[in-house]
Amino acid sequence: MNPRGKPAAGGGSPDGADDAPPPDPRDQIATLLPGLRAFAISLSRNVAMADDIVQETILKAWSNLDKFDPATNLQAWLFTILRNTYYSLLRKTRREVQDSDGTYAAKMFEKPAHDGRLAYSDFQRAFDQLSPQHREVLILIGASGYSCEEAAGMMGVAVGTVKSRASRARARLAELMGLAEGEDLFSGTDTMTAAVLSRSAVTAA
Repeated sequence: MNPRGKPAAGGGSPDGADDAPPPDPRDQIATLLPGLRAFAISLSRNVAMADDIVQETILKAWSNLDKFDPATNLQAWLFTILRNTYYSLLRKTRREVQDSDGTYAAKMFEKPAHDGRLAYSDFQRAFDQLSPQHREVLILIGASGYSCEEAAGMMGVAVGTVKSRASRARARLAELMGLAEGEDLFSGTDTMTAAVLSRSAVTAA
């Protein structure tokens, strides 16, 4: 038996798995489009603008594939390109875009199947009032499930900044929804909305 860490005689594994080429990221991009579009909608609050941002993101990604490390997370890399594209556009327009058709949140969160105290429309109105930075951190950590470390890398800020921004965003969201400290955040809440609200500075009962 060979010592751990040393290749078998003849090099490589018997089945040649070590010699298999890494997956082509171009083949994976198409499967990530729904998540990219949802993230773009959550930032821009405008479906048409979000589609333009996604298209530009894909063009940038394709032209810079030589800079992508296959050992890293492709979706995180694409999210980073997308957010940079959005904020670059935002700086050019010098104004926040509006949700022209009211459908951006419907693309990110499922509506509750029952009439709970926490109505989907309440969440949508409150989420719409958050700043782009607060919407971004809630989507990355709450809805998309990235860790604070991963989100920090995509946002280009310190981990501590992500944590404090997420806490302030959740607290602000709860405030906009009229939830008091100690009030049950999750009564009548769908799964994805609960994920966004979880670990808020406002304590759930």
